[in-house]
Amino acid sequence: MLGNDKNAGVVSDVSDSLKPGLIDVVRSRIRTKRYSLRTEQAYTGWIRRFISSNGWRHPREMGAVEVESFLSSLAVEGAVAASTQNQALSALLFLYREVLKIDLPWMDAVFRAKSQRRLPTVLSVEEVRRLLAMMEGRPWVLASLLYGSGMRLMECLRLRVKDLDFARNEITVRDGKGGKDRRTMLPRSIEEELRREVARARVLHHQDLELGFGETLLPHALARKYSNAGRDFGWQFVFPAARRSIDPRTGGEHRHHFDDAVLSRALKRARAASGITKSLSAHTLRHSFATHLLEAGYDIRTIQELLGHKDVATTQIYTHVLNRGGRGVRSPLDV
Repeated sequence: MLGNDKNAGVVSDVSDSLKPGLIDVVRSRIRTKRYSLRTEQAYTGWIRRFISSNGWRHPREMGAVEVESFLSSLAVEGAVAASTQNQALSALLFLYREVLKIDLPWMDAVFRAKSQRRLPTVLSVEEVRRLLAMMEGRPWVLASLLYGSGMRLMECLRLRVKDLDFARNEITVRDGKGGKDRRTMLPRSIEEELRREVARARVLHHQDLELGFGETLLPHALARKYSNAGRDFGWQFVFPAARRSIDPRTGGEHRHHFDDAVLSRALKRARAASGITKSLSAHTLRHSFATHLLEAGYDIRTIQELLGHKDVATTQIYTHVLNRGGRGVRSPLDV
């Protein structure tokens, strides 16, 4: 639902003097729709910001003029990216359509910003090796798994123990982007490390159970359908957090998954230590996975399925990456 979760950071903290109840209703509706916690935080942040920028007037009292002014100020004064502007628009659309039950067809048609299509940053095989060589511990395992499987970052962090099939060297990605399941490969070269992660998760889970905890949050309505599944080891995260924490949606104390910010910092340090000048993130490893498979001669439909792309046109961006400068044409200077 979000273009880029990092964009949520541009939502500044504003006063909570909003009319009591509206944000709570928004939050409740978001949870009913099964959106992620990150989406919830981003949407409520943008809605607060929209209302505060209009003198705390109720959204029912506002319309096209206020929405257009708000989105324009983001683009012109805030100089935000198109994806950030669209995220703010999606939040306002949700507010009006899903909470206030006001259909504003003009909003989506007129104000959605067009993103510039850019080629993804891709590391060479040698650069990936240098990057991983500068990492260790769990960040190394995660980075290796991202590159070796092509999973998105949150798909990797949210892996459950039961989704690893060591016998078939296969990973099942549950509820990926678009709400679909898919399968990808489990890299044999890190099987031993993944087994150690599972063993570590088992120890932590056993300790939690002894202390009266150990129930993980289940996707969607599974907790109601399978009342004891949350305490089953198969549903525990492969990469659990070091400490339990309070879930803001339920108020319960659970062990969440590993913090993505820790991996981001590790990648940043490894990039500097390896001498790589390209800007990169965890998603760069997914781009590199797809590109290197194409270079190895695998067909694009297979890669599409591994990546979980709905449309093969999305996967075809990597064919443009392979068309090096001049669309693969050899420079006359090199003849």
